[in-house]
Amino acid sequence: MTEPFRCAIYTRKSTEEGLEQDFNSLDAQREACSAYITSLRHEGWAELPARYDDGDFSGGSMDRPVLECLLADIEAGGIDEVVVYKVDRLTRSLADFARIVAIFDAAEVSFVSVSEAFNTTTSMGRLTLNVLLSFAQFEREVTAERIRDKIAASKKKGMWMGGVPPLGYRAEARKLLINPKETDLVRQIFQRYLDLGSVRLLQAELADQGYKTPVRTARRTGRQSGGCLLSKGKLYWVLSNPVLIGCVRHRDQVYDGQHEPILDRETWERAQAMLAANRRCHAHRSKAQAPSPLAGKLFDPAGLRMRPVHAKKRGKRYRYYTSPGLIDSSREAGASGWRIPGAQIEAALAAAIRHHLSNPATRSTLIAGINQPTQVGTLLTAIGKLVGVLHDPASPEGQHLLRRITRRVALTEDRLSATVDLAKALGDTLLPGSDVELTLEISEPIRLDRRGSTL
Repeated sequence: MTEPFRCAIYTRKSTEEGLEQDFNSLDAQREACSAYITSLRHEGWAELPARYDDGDFSGGSMDRPVLECLLADIEAGGIDEVVVYKVDRLTRSLADFARIVAIFDAAEVSFVSVSEAFNTTTSMGRLTLNVLLSFAQFEREVTAERIRDKIAASKKKGMWMGGVPPLGYRAEARKLLINPKETDLVRQIFQRYLDLGSVRLLQAELADQGYKTPVRTARRTGRQSGGCLLSKGKLYWVLSNPVLIGCVRHRDQVYDGQHEPILDRETWERAQAMLAANRRCHAHRSKAQAPSPLAGKLFDPAGLRMRPVHAKKRGKRYRYYTSPGLIDSSREAGASGWRIPGAQIEAALAAAIRHHLSNPATRSTLIAGINQPTQVGTLLTAIGKLVGVLHDPASPEGQHLLRRITRRVALTEDRLSATVDLAKALGDTLLPGSDVELTLEISEPIRLDRRGSTL
């Protein structure tokens, strides 16, 4: 007896509207997919009992919990076929679709859309699929443009357009209302900043007095946030937020809001002048002689974005990448995280990129879509120059190259994983329309000097 062809049904809805109904959009999609599988039962198709339903999640991102579960089950070998009602239920992004298909292909899993007839084993079928996905992505981008235009128009009228309410306010019926429990803290923050002239001293004083951020509960997930000490970043955000004087900011424009102010304009303007003076002073003092190319791109084992910091000893400047917990607090106060010398992690990343680019298999993959020998030679020469620059990642050229091509670096206890965009460095050497894959996925064992508490 042959093994059944295990079919998983994936459904998705972009908003939560209607999900509370007994028979909603997810149920309708599942019913159509289930009927399709039943019609092919004579060929051995069998529906898996597990439900893969993503409600209130956009198709423009792969950051969906149930989709991640589906992909994990596929990689574990528990699924043979993925059935969707329409392709755009799986994704509305061509880039994300390429990543999903790569996972499908690696596990020898195929997928079918019950409302769109195409066969991905033929060139015409693949063309049809790409056309459908192009229209799905176009529809998503047009919708995003309409939403951005609506937000811009609403903020010009001074309306509050959602998000986390600023300190001193609460949101009710899409309006900002003053929260009397927090207004005294807001006024104290501004007054003490004007007295002390330093956010660092203000943060230390508020921490000693036990002030913490208000606890917020997310409406959709019920997850709570806040209840922690006021960090320097949070204080900078409060001190520069025009909402507190009854205004609404949209990008670089500020409009009169429809809510009541907490602060008077004189106090606000004095604080802005002091912030601007401190920024100028700091810029002249640091001179930015040694930038950190991985700033904003490096993540610790807890998934937190590590921040660049520096210290001076005997006139020499030392750079580090540090977990946010060790910046906002200290190890003595129970904070945990990593603190890694900047030069060390940058050298490790450069070595990993050099190792992969020097691998014949990697080079074969990069030139696989090129048919002209002269272009192959040009590309290999460019790769050689890139490897040469990465032999000295501490040089200005090496730092500039790492900043350009690195998209993300994630650390674990013993491994470095990175996504590198080679198109930033090699794209000019390729003909338009080349099929060469220019994104490099790296995963290498690593030993680092972690000068901080282990997570």
